Amino acid sequence: MQESGEMYLESILVLSQKDEPVRSMDVAKYLGVSKPSVSRAMAILKNGNYVEIDSLGHITLADAGRRIAEKIYERHVVLTEFFERLGVDKQTAEEDACRIEHVISDKAFDIVKAHIKETDQTSGQE
Repeated sequence: MQESGEMYLESILVLSQKDEPVRSMDVAKYLGVSKPSVSRAMAILKNGNYVEIDSLGHITLADAGRRIAEKIYERHVVLTEFFERLGVDKQTAEEDACRIEHVISDKAFDIVKAHIKETDQTSGQE
């Protein structure tokens, strides 16, 4: 899947955590893109069975879309925390994590995640 598709899925996941139906305009606002761009993306994601869209236009993640969204979101959270622990300011850490989350290998990500866990254990932060 392309980075843009992952970003759309991640945004739907984040927006759905607010206990309100997710609509195209919500995704457009969240990502700072046009509503026609979201409509095109949703059509592609729907055809790929990554999202479902009901008759009211409410968007939900299908199982395949949820798996991808959760993987990308976990990467975002972990990488942001990692960069902040290294002394990077919050905004830069968020922005860099957002770019890196789509290209980092599973192997490298697992090492970063293990390092954070190990650091927490040695410092008693579990």
